[in-house]
Amino acid sequence: MDTSLTYAEQLDREDPLASMRDRFIIPVHNGEAQTYLLGNSLGLQPKATKARIQQILDTWSQYGVEGFFMGDDPWMKYHDHLIGPLSNIVGALPHEVTVMNQLTVNLHLMLVSFYQPSGSKRKILCEQKAFPSDQYMLETFVKHMGMDPDEVILEVSPRDGEDTIRDEDVLLAIEKHQDELALVFWGGLNYYSGQVFDMEAIAAKARSLGIPVGIDLAHAAGNIRLHLHQWGADFACWCSYKYLNSGPGAVGGVFIHERHHHDIKLNRLAGWWGYDKETRFLMEKGFKPVQSAEGWQLSTPSMLLYACHLAALEEVQLAGWGKILGKQEQMKNYLWTLLEDLQQTAPSGHLRILTPRDWRGCQVSIFLAKDGRKIYDALMEQGIIIDWREPNVIRLAPVPLYNTFADIWRFYNAFKSLL
Repeated sequence: MDTSLTYAEQLDREDPLASMRDRFIIPVHNGEAQTYLLGNSLGLQPKATKARIQQILDTWSQYGVEGFFMGDDPWMKYHDHLIGPLSNIVGALPHEVTVMNQLTVNLHLMLVSFYQPSGSKRKILCEQKAFPSDQYMLETFVKHMGMDPDEVILEVSPRDGEDTIRDEDVLLAIEKHQDELALVFWGGLNYYSGQVFDMEAIAAKARSLGIPVGIDLAHAAGNIRLHLHQWGADFACWCSYKYLNSGPGAVGGVFIHERHHHDIKLNRLAGWWGYDKETRFLMEKGFKPVQSAEGWQLSTPSMLLYACHLAALEEVQLAGWGKILGKQEQMKNYLWTLLEDLQQTAPSGHLRILTPRDWRGCQVSIFLAKDGRKIYDALMEQGIIIDWREPNVIRLAPVPLYNTFADIWRFYNAFKSLL
């Protein structure tokens, strides 16, 4: 097991995506580039973002409102640039993807369509310790419908003494409560532990029992390989400011399976931007949706947010999604080698890795039984930017597009010295 900096630097020299790092702005700490391992919270800015924003501003200044129809890249067609790259990343057909709003707003909109309680079937199954925004979204939506969240929301939790939820327990819960469930709503990748769930199996089980299923991909989109169309989930939503590097408060994304696009009986909240494109300017009464995921759009999008998103997606295209996932696997294996050494270094029971050994994705979560906050603060002081979650959990996520193997080594070396 080679834990030397020399070996990390060798891996960087052999990295076919090494040049991508120069296309991002790396924050500086005390005159030196930070070891930024927080892409699971906010991805770094592509250098091309400023030019993309400026392009929108230039069109606005030159054409005013006619920028929607005039210039080299009219705004009315800008959405078309986004759905191609996104559909590849999330494993969907292009017409199953739309870009709009932000994550929690989109989840509320999806519940309008896909949570239809009736009779004894009114419960929602979700994971325990889902991301707080999801918890609040479910709680308030259920209250809005005049029901008690404590009675409606069912949570699946880890078994006693375990840190993660077993996939088989999720499937058993779906089967056990099938006569009560109106929706299975699941996070594809748990924000706290870094666990990736078997989304294909969960979707298949729910659908086999006639239960709608939705997935929150906040920590999965742009991070792991997804096959949403093939898995058959009814809907999925994600944010794009983490692994998709589209900026703070970036525009969100939605997947809606094509089998729902022509269902006129499906509830939805509607707006002008989701109206049939061929006739929307007739401004007629009666909503006639676009026959695709775009039919769930509401309002005129922010072209500035679209521009940020496009700049980031172009970096993914340049690198190649397959190559990104390949480097991620290599970084994961290297990080795990170093984590095993840290486990041997730490006092017995002091350090526990919450993320399963066979995890997919960038994130790993480490539980520290003692002095966790002190160690976190000391790492941050050294310009090693990671994440803290109560109680006593450090999260880090080496991102293939801009992180190096030397970044991972620097975290390991500093962490080891503090242990």
